[in-house]
Amino acid sequence: MNTSESNIDFKELKRIIGYEFKDKNLLITALTHSSYANDVRNGTEYNERLEFLGDSVLSIVVSDYIYLNCPELPEGKLTKLRASLVCEKSLYIYAKQINLGKYIRLSHGEKRMGGDDRPSILSDAFEALIAAIYLDGGIENARNFVLKFVIPDIKSSKPKQFKDYKTALQEIIQKNPEERITYVLVKETGPDHDKHFVVEVHLNSNVIGRGGGRSKKEAEQQAARQALELMGY
Repeated sequence: MNTSESNIDFKELKRIIGYEFKDKNLLITALTHSSYANDVRNGTEYNERLEFLGDSVLSIVVSDYIYLNCPELPEGKLTKLRASLVCEKSLYIYAKQINLGKYIRLSHGEKRMGGDDRPSILSDAFEALIAAIYLDGGIENARNFVLKFVIPDIKSSKPKQFKDYKTALQEIIQKNPEERITYVLVKETGPDHDKHFVVEVHLNSNVIGRGGGRSKKEAEQQAARQALELMGY
């Protein structure tokens, strides 16, 4: 279905996420995809700005938790653990656990194309939801929400087989302090509801990898993966 403000079941969402919003407009915005806003064309806010903030809140909550609770891990392993917990793949899994796709407002076209189960859309909406909780109820409520997913993930006896190519590449390059890598967005195509990004990774001024994906994060990971392969890793 194409979720709208009038048929979001706030009581059901409160039960699922364990938090009741004082400002329900924050929740509505967090659940609004750009395709919906472009479809209705009435100035409706969508969730990209909240996603930006949620990414930072998620990172500090996870960093704080693993720093305090994993004292045996050195910096490099903490970085890899954090990356595995905040990557698109993990956020998609977390979003699926609360059936978040059911509540996201999508255009009819995006809905027909399976947008309510697309990893990039669900992971972005999950980050936006974190930001909405943070803005509405403060960092402790956001922390409580995030850790409900992160702690079981850390304790899982079957950790995800996720390769953080960007971190792996950075660890190799930083052995030479004079070297510097940057990620450059070189192409962006498609409508808002079906974007494709192409990113290059540069070592100083040289292109050492190129990758594409439905999100900038995915494209950067694929560019780093290609760079590692070219370097023989």
